[in-house]
Amino acid sequence: MKKKEKVIFGICLALFLGASAFAASYYMSVRQNEKAYEKMAEEAVAVTVSPTPSLAAAGQDDGKKVQKRQEDNEEDPAQIPVDFTSLQAKNPDIYAWIRIPGTKVDYPVLQREGDDSYYLKRTAEGVEGLPGSLYTESCSSRDFTDCNTVIYGHNMRDGSMFGGLDAYADREYMEEHGQILIYTPQHQYTYQIFAAVTYDNRHILHSYDGRDRMQLQSFLDSLHQEDFSATWNERLQVTGDDRVLTLSTCNGNDEQRFLVEAVLIDEK
Repeated sequence: MKKKEKVIFGICLALFLGASAFAASYYMSVRQNEKAYEKMAEEAVAVTVSPTPSLAAAGQDDGKKVQKRQEDNEEDPAQIPVDFTSLQAKNPDIYAWIRIPGTKVDYPVLQREGDDSYYLKRTAEGVEGLPGSLYTESCSSRDFTDCNTVIYGHNMRDGSMFGGLDAYADREYMEEHGQILIYTPQHQYTYQIFAAVTYDNRHILHSYDGRDRMQLQSFLDSLHQEDFSATWNERLQVTGDDRVLTLSTCNGNDEQRFLVEAVLIDEK
């Protein structure tokens, strides 16, 4: 091998080894952060969850309006299976927990005052890097009383965080994994998924005020745009009078977002 070829080979080998080392370090870091979430779930969340109402139990089948809220919770108080005292001692920005039974979604929800993108690439323990956290922005109320609450999360290739949401493009999967549970220190909220939409990249809560019912209706109307790919639970009729939860993640196209939409059917 000539001297020039040896130099080129050496450079290529160095670049290859450097890239391999970086990739190994990156994936090791991501996996370490994911294990931290798994440990957090084991320590903070009980295995047993109180049963949640089905659409039929809520009296919402046959296309009837989806809205069931309990005005008086004294006889049926919420059983919160999350140790928020322990979680908030570690990080006071943790204010809720989201769980989608039968999926990998089982994580704390965070909000950082004064820095909406803080948890985009920081874990709930404050470690920089992916997979980041599930978080809301400061324009969203922490008590889930807004007309539309938007939770953001990364679309991780291993299916963690919001990496499995694209499965909701399949209607059968949507029916089998249709409920979302949100826990706060005081309440349990149950949502029913009614749509999965490949949306554009507009900032939803800047375009549609999440605390205004007319704006919620405008947002719901926008989901039906012809150039959006969408899967619907046609039994659910959702309007601006409801309270909606939006799960938002990327889909590999900078011009698009993938949204899973759910409507509140029960709160305790």
